[in-house]
Amino acid sequence: MRTTQVFIPTLRQTPGEAEVISHRLMLRAGMIRKVAAGIYTYLPLGLRVIKKIECIIRQEMNRAGAQELLMPILSPAELWRETGRWDFYGKELLRCQDRHDRDFCFGPTHEEVITDLFRREVRSYRQLPMNCYQIQTKFRDEIRPRFGLMRGREFIMKDAYSFDADEASARLSYQKMYDAYERIFSRCGLEFRAVEADTGLIGGSMSHEFMVLAETGEETIVYDKQGAYAANVELAEVPPPPEENDAAPLALEAVETPGTKTVQAVCAFLKVSPDRLVKTLLYRTPADDVIAVLIRGDHEANEIKINRFLGTTGITLADAETVSHVSSAPVGFAGPVGLKGIRIIADHAVKAMRNFVVGGNKNDTHLINVNWDRDFAVEAFLDLRQAQAGDRSPRSNGRLQEAKGIEVGHVFLLGTKYSEAMNATFLDADGQETLAIMGCYGVGVSRTAAAAIEQNHDDKGMVWPVPIAPFHVHLLPVTASEQVVNTAGMLYDSCIQAGLEVLWDDRNERAGVKFNDADLIGAPFHLTIGDRGLAQGIVELKRRDTGEVVQLPPSDVIPHVQGLLSAYDLPVG
Repeated sequence: MRTTQVFIPTLRQTPGEAEVISHRLMLRAGMIRKVAAGIYTYLPLGLRVIKKIECIIRQEMNRAGAQELLMPILSPAELWRETGRWDFYGKELLRCQDRHDRDFCFGPTHEEVITDLFRREVRSYRQLPMNCYQIQTKFRDEIRPRFGLMRGREFIMKDAYSFDADEASARLSYQKMYDAYERIFSRCGLEFRAVEADTGLIGGSMSHEFMVLAETGEETIVYDKQGAYAANVELAEVPPPPEENDAAPLALEAVETPGTKTVQAVCAFLKVSPDRLVKTLLYRTPADDVIAVLIRGDHEANEIKINRFLGTTGITLADAETVSHVSSAPVGFAGPVGLKGIRIIADHAVKAMRNFVVGGNKNDTHLINVNWDRDFAVEAFLDLRQAQAGDRSPRSNGRLQEAKGIEVGHVFLLGTKYSEAMNATFLDADGQETLAIMGCYGVGVSRTAAAAIEQNHDDKGMVWPVPIAPFHVHLLPVTASEQVVNTAGMLYDSCIQAGLEVLWDDRNERAGVKFNDADLIGAPFHLTIGDRGLAQGIVELKRRDTGEVVQLPPSDVIPHVQGLLSAYDLPVG
């Protein structure tokens, strides 16, 4: 394509609304334009990237045996009421009514619609397994849309749904999708990790998130370098310490600690490290009970794990009035010794501690030389904290590392949550009605494009991975001489004939403007044609990612670029 014939409205200045690098660069490079909060138009350059990602997804989904269909954007409220999600989903579900006052919603996901299709059409186990997918626009009414395509209200998503006759078959379908996702993100040229994750609003018994690693990621993951384990920090397992402290117990002692309400303040006052202190966190449960959770001073409580132990989903930290009522002390001075009528659970790390510090259940007081087996009773020692860098891996002898990640894909093993709610059954081999076992699998298509930029950019602009770049070659004639223009035209035609995607900057602009825009747009290979080089019979081919420049005769450009591209599994179609 010629730049003069393509709508690429680049910007010299960064728009004030843009908070993250992908949003800034997509606006500056003329890839997207805002219509309303969290809603964008994809301009030609941006759409080329989106279509390439979609192509890779289609190829890998088809390869895994999934079938493409297309479900409606609007779905009737009756289906969502069957599963209870019409009310449970909350205000993120954008609702509307038709002219007959019937309730509908814009689908943020399509479990209800696909399950309704299954129960109407599938009768026998001989029709299973079944896996269908779509690539479609979704809508979630985010309370605070931000970061451009990273957290929009309207977005493009691939969602797939599997139906199986039994658990073993369902796990096989899940694994096929897991493997397909690894191929998708590998082919997109992204560095990523598949991490164990919480099932959230979708539900189910097992899930993995696919995280593109980027310093600007909103989520923290932990992983070991050996590749044996990776998980969202909120779900990551923390094994018990390998050894318990066998130090002799010292005499319990109360110490005045005026005004020391935080771990840092207590440790500074008593001249001890945070790993010598135990925090006593008082939580209210949905049943309005209070439970004490003991966590080492340098660790953070994990409320997902606490909820799982309690079999609930709604614990909250007790307010100051409750803390005072239960412990007879203000916030910051509660402790487990002498705590009456309250269940006490503790993290594994606490079990390995001796002679530690806790709140004294009295204002401006802490207790030192506390030992759990002597001074108070613990109902259970559990994994109750968030994992962090340096922890032992639960799958190997290695140590965990932390990284920031951007979620671009999520796979769930749903079980019978939706098939039971909607009576989606089939006749098994014995003629008995049996609930289908489901899985669901999503890829944020537009989010993947933004995540690719977050991971691949420099101070000049985007550095697209080759498979999803809007163009392979950016052709940059630096003068308007007849020789340069003719050579550029010849190379442009040769690229097209060879099947290379090329953008020819044929504008009447200074070389500096062209180079700046080329760096901003970020095509993998920049082909510079100038009078000085042609006088020596050469043009210059630069790699955008490394900056490496090679000088070639024009006749060698096409085979050289083809050789470079042969290292990639490019989308076709």
